[in-house]
Amino acid sequence: MSALSYPLLLAVQALSRALWHHDARWVAPPPADPWSQLRILAILNHTSLYEPILAGAVPAALMRRIGRHGVVPVAEKTLRRPIVGRFFRLVAPDVVPVTRVRDQTWNEVTSRVGPDSLVAILPEGRMKRATGLDKDGNPMTVRGGIADLLRAIPTGGMLLAYSGGLHHVQHPGELLPRPFKTVRLRLELLDIAHYRDALIEEHGRHGFKLAVIRDLEARRDLHLREMEALDAERSP
Repeated sequence: MSALSYPLLLAVQALSRALWHHDARWVAPPPADPWSQLRILAILNHTSLYEPILAGAVPAALMRRIGRHGVVPVAEKTLRRPIVGRFFRLVAPDVVPVTRVRDQTWNEVTSRVGPDSLVAILPEGRMKRATGLDKDGNPMTVRGGIADLLRAIPTGGMLLAYSGGLHHVQHPGELLPRPFKTVRLRLELLDIAHYRDALIEEHGRHGFKLAVIRDLEARRDLHLREMEALDAERSP
């Protein structure tokens, strides 16, 4: 599968750039090469299975890292879909089926992480519907699995990719996306060791997981408000 992953991601990237406009910005100036030392890619504000469209907003260097070293947990329900599941099984050399409850499948994810791995994760674990809630009517909270990764990966970078949402492109349940829309993305690079140690120092080891959850939700909501304000300004 790894031989196909990088070419597939490049094809998705090229198609995305041809069909959508991308408004992608860094929250703060990144280092000269923000891609080579990445260990975690976390996409926040999960609204659609078409989120590979976001690949059009980032350089090929990130696609290369995912295609060659990616560990990608994907819901078993998604992987069982005949077309979508086939696609997601090809996006990285190590795609790990996980359930929506905390069980041994998540332990399998952390066990697959090697010294060069880049883990690409959707920390909320489910999609936001048009109501702003998940399919069960619950708020879109971050789940604690990402805190396990921060404990398991000692050093490197964590890229937080804040999606502006894709409901204007494709609602959950719709088959085909709408082209020629603006797709927004905000990027923030954090040093894993510094981020982890600062939260542990402030909240203790027992409070670390909850602190990660609350911090990521606050960051997501801050940047989402900024992108939603842009969309409101440009609405007729």
